[in-house]
Amino acid sequence: MLQVNKLSFAYDVSNVLEGLSFEVEKGEHVAVMGESGCGKSTLLKLIYGLLSPGEGNILWGKEEVKGPLYKLVPGESYMKYLSQEFDLMPFTTVSENISEHLSVFYPEEMKARTEELLAMIEMTSDAQTKVKNLSGGQQQRVALARVLAQKPDVLLLDEPFSHIDNFRKSSLRRNLFQYTKEEKITCLTATHDHMDVLPFADRIVVLKDKEILIEGLTRRVYESPPNFYVASLFGEANILPITLLKSYADTKRNIIVYAHEFKVANSSGLKTIVKKLFPMGGYYLVEGESEDGKVFFHSDKELKLDSKVFLNVSIETINKRLKELR
Repeated sequence: MLQVNKLSFAYDVSNVLEGLSFEVEKGEHVAVMGESGCGKSTLLKLIYGLLSPGEGNILWGKEEVKGPLYKLVPGESYMKYLSQEFDLMPFTTVSENISEHLSVFYPEEMKARTEELLAMIEMTSDAQTKVKNLSGGQQQRVALARVLAQKPDVLLLDEPFSHIDNFRKSSLRRNLFQYTKEEKITCLTATHDHMDVLPFADRIVVLKDKEILIEGLTRRVYESPPNFYVASLFGEANILPITLLKSYADTKRNIIVYAHEFKVANSSGLKTIVKKLFPMGGYYLVEGESEDGKVFFHSDKELKLDSKVFLNVSIETINKRLKELR
Protein backbone atom coordinates (compact mmCIF):
# COMPACT_ATOMS: atom_id res chain seq x y z
CA MET A 1 0.00 0.00 0.00
CA LEU A 2 1.13 3.55 -0.81
CA GLN A 3 0.42 6.03 1.99
CA VAL A 4 0.63 9.80 1.72
CA ASN A 5 0.49 11.30 5.22
CA LYS A 6 -0.16 15.00 5.92
CA LEU A 7 2.07 16.00 3.02
CA SER A 8 3.03 19.66 2.51
CA PHE A 9 5.55 21.21 0.14
CA ALA A 10 6.74 24.68 -0.89
CA TYR A 11 9.15 25.68 -3.67
CA ASP A 12 9.75 29.07 -2.05
CA VAL A 13 7.85 30.43 0.95
CA SER A 14 4.21 29.61 0.20
CA ASN A 15 3.02 26.01 0.15
CA VAL A 16 2.11 24.44 -3.17
CA LEU A 17 0.56 21.44 -1.40
CA GLU A 18 -0.80 21.44 2.13
CA GLY A 19 -1.81 18.58 4.43
CA LEU A 20 -2.48 15.93 1.74
CA SER A 21 -3.38 12.46 3.00
CA PHE A 22 -4.60 9.46 1.01
CA GLU A 23 -3.85 5.78 0.40
CA VAL A 24 -3.50 3.68 -2.73
CA GLU A 25 -3.90 -0.10 -2.51
CA LYS A 26 -1.54 -2.41 -4.36
CA GLY A 27 -2.67 -2.77 -7.95
CA GLU A 28 -5.07 0.17 -7.72
CA HIS A 29 -5.19 2.93 -10.34
CA VAL A 30 -5.75 6.43 -8.96
CA ALA A 31 -6.11 9.52 -11.15
CA VAL A 32 -4.93 12.91 -9.89
CA MET A 33 -6.87 15.77 -11.48
CA GLY A 34 -7.11 19.54 -11.13
CA GLU A 35 -6.42 22.77 -12.94
CA SER A 36 -2.95 23.71 -14.19
CA GLY A 37 -0.68 24.73 -11.33
CA CYS A 38 -2.64 22.86 -8.65
CA GLY A 39 0.33 20.62 -7.80
CA LYS A 40 -0.32 17.38 -9.71
CA SER A 41 3.24 17.07 -11.07
CA THR A 42 4.72 18.18 -7.74
CA LEU A 43 2.79 15.45 -5.94
CA LEU A 44 4.18 12.76 -8.27
CA LYS A 45 7.73 14.08 -7.83
CA LEU A 46 7.31 13.94 -4.06
CA ILE A 47 6.01 10.37 -4.20
CA TYR A 48 8.92 9.29 -6.41
CA GLY A 49 11.49 11.01 -4.17
CA LEU A 50 12.65 13.75 -6.54
CA LEU A 51 11.53 16.34 -3.98
CA SER A 52 11.61 16.26 -0.18
CA PRO A 53 8.40 17.09 1.72
CA GLY A 54 8.30 20.17 3.91
CA GLU A 55 6.01 18.24 6.26
CA GLY A 56 4.55 14.74 6.35
CA ASN A 57 5.86 11.57 4.76
CA ILE A 58 5.22 8.93 2.11
CA LEU A 59 5.32 5.19 2.72
CA TRP A 60 5.34 2.17 0.42
CA GLY A 61 4.41 -0.63 2.80
CA LYS A 62 6.62 0.07 5.81
CA GLU A 63 9.38 1.71 3.77
CA GLU A 64 9.55 5.50 3.80
CA VAL A 65 10.27 7.27 0.54
CA LYS A 66 13.39 9.41 1.00
CA GLY A 67 13.87 12.58 -1.03
CA PRO A 68 17.08 14.26 -2.23
CA LEU A 69 17.85 15.56 1.28
CA TYR A 70 18.61 11.97 2.28
CA LYS A 71 19.67 10.24 -0.95
CA LEU A 72 22.53 11.06 -3.31
CA VAL A 73 20.57 9.64 -6.25
CA PRO A 74 16.86 10.45 -5.75
CA GLY A 75 14.14 8.05 -6.85
CA GLU A 76 13.07 4.63 -5.59
CA SER A 77 14.05 1.39 -7.34
CA TYR A 78 10.57 -0.14 -7.00
CA MET A 79 8.96 2.91 -8.64
CA LYS A 80 9.08 4.33 -12.15
CA TYR A 81 8.16 7.89 -13.01
CA LEU A 82 7.22 9.13 -16.48
CA SER A 83 7.63 12.89 -16.51
CA GLN A 84 6.68 15.31 -19.25
CA GLU A 85 10.36 15.26 -20.30
CA PHE A 86 10.96 11.81 -21.78
CA ASP A 87 14.67 11.29 -20.88
CA LEU A 88 15.44 9.06 -23.87
CA MET A 89 18.74 8.25 -25.57
CA PRO A 90 18.33 10.04 -28.93
CA PHE A 91 21.14 8.36 -30.86
CA THR A 92 20.11 4.77 -30.10
CA THR A 93 17.19 2.79 -31.47
CA VAL A 94 13.71 2.36 -30.04
CA SER A 95 14.54 -1.24 -29.14
CA GLU A 96 17.77 -0.24 -27.39
CA ASN A 97 16.00 2.44 -25.35
CA ILE A 98 13.42 -0.06 -24.10
CA SER A 99 15.93 -2.82 -23.29
CA GLU A 100 18.51 -0.52 -21.68
CA HIS A 101 17.68 -1.57 -18.11
CA LEU A 102 17.06 -5.26 -18.84
CA SER A 103 19.69 -7.84 -18.01
CA VAL A 104 22.06 -8.77 -20.86
CA PHE A 105 22.77 -12.04 -19.04
CA TYR A 106 19.36 -13.32 -20.15
CA PRO A 107 19.29 -12.40 -23.85
CA GLU A 108 16.22 -14.47 -24.75
CA GLU A 109 14.17 -12.99 -21.92
CA MET A 110 15.40 -9.48 -22.81
CA LYS A 111 14.41 -9.96 -26.46
CA ALA A 112 10.96 -11.34 -25.55
CA ARG A 113 10.31 -8.55 -23.05
CA THR A 114 11.35 -5.86 -25.53
CA GLU A 115 9.10 -7.32 -28.22
CA GLU A 116 6.19 -7.49 -25.77
CA LEU A 117 6.56 -3.79 -24.93
CA LEU A 118 7.02 -2.80 -28.57
CA ALA A 119 3.71 -4.49 -29.33
CA MET A 120 1.98 -2.78 -26.42
CA ILE A 121 3.00 0.70 -27.65
CA GLU A 122 2.30 -0.36 -31.27
CA MET A 123 5.84 0.34 -32.50
CA THR A 124 7.11 -3.08 -33.57
CA SER A 125 7.83 -1.80 -37.07
CA ASP A 126 9.90 1.09 -35.62
CA ALA A 127 12.15 -1.09 -33.42
CA GLN A 128 15.34 -0.17 -35.29
CA THR A 129 14.56 3.53 -35.79
CA LYS A 130 16.75 5.96 -33.88
CA VAL A 131 14.84 7.95 -31.31
CA LYS A 132 16.06 11.31 -32.68
CA ASN A 133 14.11 10.56 -35.87
CA LEU A 134 10.79 10.00 -34.07
CA SER A 135 7.93 12.45 -33.57
CA GLY A 136 7.09 13.75 -30.10
CA GLY A 137 4.17 11.34 -29.82
CA GLN A 138 6.34 8.37 -30.81
CA GLN A 139 8.96 9.38 -28.27
CA GLN A 140 6.32 9.49 -25.57
CA ARG A 141 5.28 5.95 -26.44
CA VAL A 142 8.91 4.78 -26.16
CA ALA A 143 9.17 6.51 -22.79
CA LEU A 144 6.08 4.61 -21.63
CA ALA A 145 7.64 1.30 -22.63
CA ARG A 146 10.90 2.20 -20.85
CA VAL A 147 9.26 2.82 -17.48
CA LEU A 148 7.43 -0.49 -17.76
CA ALA A 149 10.46 -2.55 -18.78
CA GLN A 150 11.35 -3.72 -15.27
CA LYS A 151 7.74 -4.20 -14.10
CA PRO A 152 7.75 -1.63 -11.27
CA ASP A 153 5.59 -1.99 -8.18
CA VAL A 154 4.49 1.65 -8.51
CA LEU A 155 4.04 3.56 -11.77
CA LEU A 156 3.73 7.37 -11.74
CA LEU A 157 2.48 8.91 -14.98
CA ASP A 158 2.47 12.68 -15.60
CA GLU A 159 0.21 13.51 -18.57
CA PRO A 160 1.24 10.22 -20.24
CA PHE A 161 -0.65 10.74 -23.53
CA SER A 162 -0.32 14.50 -24.01
CA HIS A 163 1.82 14.28 -27.19
CA ILE A 164 0.08 11.29 -28.75
CA ASP A 165 -2.34 11.73 -31.66
CA ASN A 166 -5.99 10.94 -30.98
CA PHE A 167 -6.33 7.98 -33.34
CA ARG A 168 -3.51 6.19 -31.46
CA LYS A 169 -4.35 7.45 -27.98
CA SER A 170 -7.46 5.32 -27.38
CA SER A 171 -5.82 1.97 -28.12
CA LEU A 172 -2.68 2.92 -26.21
CA ARG A 173 -4.72 3.79 -23.13
CA ARG A 174 -6.45 0.41 -23.29
CA ASN A 175 -3.17 -1.44 -23.80
CA LEU A 176 -1.37 0.34 -20.98
CA PHE A 177 -4.02 0.27 -18.29
CA GLN A 178 -5.06 -3.31 -19.04
CA TYR A 179 -1.39 -4.25 -18.66
CA THR A 180 -1.00 -2.47 -15.30
CA LYS A 181 -4.14 -4.20 -14.01
CA GLU A 182 -2.98 -7.64 -15.14
CA GLU A 183 0.44 -7.12 -13.56
CA LYS A 184 -1.08 -5.59 -10.39
CA ILE A 185 1.04 -2.44 -10.78
CA THR A 186 -0.03 0.41 -8.51
CA CYS A 187 -0.61 3.35 -10.82
CA LEU A 188 -1.06 7.10 -10.26
CA THR A 189 -1.89 9.19 -13.32
CA ALA A 190 -1.80 12.99 -13.26
CA THR A 191 -3.95 14.24 -16.12
CA HIS A 192 -6.25 16.93 -17.48
CA ASP A 193 -8.05 14.51 -19.78
CA HIS A 194 -11.16 12.83 -18.37
CA MET A 195 -10.80 10.10 -21.01
CA ASP A 196 -7.64 8.98 -19.19
CA VAL A 197 -9.78 8.67 -16.08
CA LEU A 198 -13.40 7.60 -16.56
CA PRO A 199 -12.81 4.22 -18.28
CA PHE A 200 -9.69 3.23 -16.35
CA ALA A 201 -9.12 4.83 -12.92
CA ASP A 202 -10.53 3.08 -9.84
CA ARG A 203 -10.47 6.27 -7.80
CA ILE A 204 -9.82 9.96 -8.28
CA VAL A 205 -8.08 12.61 -6.18
CA VAL A 206 -8.99 16.21 -7.11
CA LEU A 207 -6.60 18.99 -6.06
CA LYS A 208 -7.52 22.64 -5.62
CA ASP A 209 -6.09 25.49 -3.54
CA LYS A 210 -3.20 23.33 -2.25
CA GLU A 211 -5.50 20.67 -0.79
CA ILE A 212 -7.51 17.61 -1.72
CA LEU A 213 -10.94 18.90 -2.67
CA ILE A 214 -12.47 15.44 -3.01
CA GLU A 215 -11.26 11.84 -3.14
CA GLY A 216 -13.44 8.88 -4.04
CA LEU A 217 -14.51 6.24 -6.50
CA THR A 218 -14.26 7.63 -10.03
CA ARG A 219 -17.81 6.72 -11.03
CA ARG A 220 -19.26 8.18 -7.84
CA VAL A 221 -17.36 11.48 -8.14
CA TYR A 222 -18.40 11.78 -11.78
CA GLU A 223 -22.09 11.04 -11.14
CA SER A 224 -22.33 13.18 -7.99
CA PRO A 225 -19.81 16.03 -8.28
CA PRO A 226 -19.76 18.22 -5.15
CA ASN A 227 -19.40 21.44 -7.11
CA PHE A 228 -19.05 22.95 -10.59
CA TYR A 229 -15.24 22.83 -10.51
CA VAL A 230 -15.18 19.05 -10.12
CA ALA A 231 -17.92 18.55 -12.72
CA SER A 232 -16.05 20.70 -15.25
CA LEU A 233 -13.06 18.34 -15.09
CA PHE A 234 -15.23 15.74 -16.81
CA GLY A 235 -16.57 17.94 -19.62
CA GLU A 236 -19.15 20.65 -20.27
CA ALA A 237 -21.35 21.21 -17.23
CA ASN A 238 -23.95 23.71 -16.03
CA ILE A 239 -25.05 24.87 -12.60
CA LEU A 240 -28.70 25.98 -12.49
CA PRO A 241 -31.41 26.77 -9.93
CA ILE A 242 -33.59 23.70 -9.50
CA THR A 243 -36.70 25.89 -9.92
CA LEU A 244 -35.75 26.59 -13.55
CA LEU A 245 -35.90 22.87 -14.31
CA LYS A 246 -38.82 21.93 -12.10
CA SER A 247 -41.08 24.90 -11.32
CA TYR A 248 -42.87 22.97 -8.58
CA ALA A 249 -39.64 22.39 -6.61
CA ASP A 250 -39.80 23.67 -3.02
CA THR A 251 -36.08 24.42 -2.73
CA LYS A 252 -33.87 27.28 -3.90
CA ARG A 253 -30.79 25.14 -4.30
CA ASN A 254 -28.74 24.85 -7.49
CA ILE A 255 -27.87 21.58 -9.16
CA ILE A 256 -25.17 20.53 -11.62
CA VAL A 257 -26.24 19.18 -15.00
CA TYR A 258 -23.80 17.82 -17.58
CA ALA A 259 -24.43 18.94 -21.16
CA HIS A 260 -25.31 15.40 -22.26
CA GLU A 261 -27.96 15.07 -19.52
CA PHE A 262 -30.29 17.60 -21.13
CA LYS A 263 -33.02 16.35 -23.46
CA VAL A 264 -34.22 18.75 -26.15
CA ALA A 265 -37.98 19.22 -26.49
CA ASN A 266 -40.27 21.46 -28.54
CA SER A 267 -42.76 22.51 -25.89
CA SER A 268 -42.10 22.39 -22.14
CA GLY A 269 -38.95 22.74 -20.05
CA LEU A 270 -36.20 25.32 -19.64
CA LYS A 271 -36.72 27.83 -22.47
CA THR A 272 -33.42 28.35 -24.30
CA ILE A 273 -32.39 30.33 -27.39
CA VAL A 274 -29.77 28.65 -29.59
CA LYS A 275 -26.72 30.92 -29.94
CA LYS A 276 -23.82 28.75 -31.14
CA LEU A 277 -23.35 25.26 -32.60
CA PHE A 278 -20.21 23.14 -32.35
CA PRO A 279 -20.30 19.95 -34.49
CA MET A 280 -18.83 17.06 -32.48
CA GLY A 281 -19.23 14.26 -35.01
CA GLY A 282 -22.21 12.24 -33.83
CA TYR A 283 -23.85 15.18 -32.07
CA TYR A 284 -23.73 18.96 -31.64
CA LEU A 285 -22.56 20.83 -28.57
CA VAL A 286 -24.93 23.80 -28.34
CA GLU A 287 -24.43 27.05 -26.47
CA GLY A 288 -27.79 28.50 -25.56
CA GLU A 289 -29.14 31.45 -23.64
CA SER A 290 -31.68 30.88 -20.86
CA GLU A 291 -33.18 33.27 -18.32
CA ASP A 292 -30.33 32.29 -15.99
CA GLY A 293 -27.59 32.92 -18.57
CA LYS A 294 -25.52 30.58 -20.76
CA VAL A 295 -26.36 26.90 -20.88
CA PHE A 296 -24.54 24.13 -22.75
CA PHE A 297 -26.34 21.03 -24.02
CA HIS A 298 -26.11 18.28 -26.63
CA SER A 299 -28.37 17.89 -29.64
CA ASP A 300 -28.56 14.92 -32.00
CA LYS A 301 -29.52 17.19 -34.88
CA GLU A 302 -28.46 20.60 -36.17
CA LEU A 303 -30.50 23.42 -34.65
CA LYS A 304 -31.14 26.80 -36.24
CA LEU A 305 -29.40 29.78 -34.69
CA ASP A 306 -31.74 31.97 -32.62
CA SER A 307 -34.37 29.21 -32.59
CA LYS A 308 -36.19 28.41 -29.35
CA VAL A 309 -35.93 24.99 -27.70
CA PHE A 310 -36.87 23.59 -24.31
CA LEU A 311 -34.49 21.58 -22.15
CA ASN A 312 -35.47 18.83 -19.72
CA VAL A 313 -33.56 16.76 -17.19
CA SER A 314 -34.73 13.38 -15.92
CA ILE A 315 -36.22 13.32 -12.45
CA GLU A 316 -33.75 10.54 -11.56
CA THR A 317 -30.80 12.84 -12.30
CA ILE A 318 -32.35 15.70 -10.32
CA ASN A 319 -33.14 13.53 -7.31
CA LYS A 320 -29.62 12.05 -7.30
CA ARG A 321 -27.97 15.48 -7.36
CA LEU A 322 -30.29 16.87 -4.67
CA LYS A 323 -29.61 13.85 -2.48
CA GLU A 324 -25.86 14.43 -2.68
CA LEU A 325 -26.32 18.07 -1.65
CA ARG A 326 -28.01 17.20 1.63
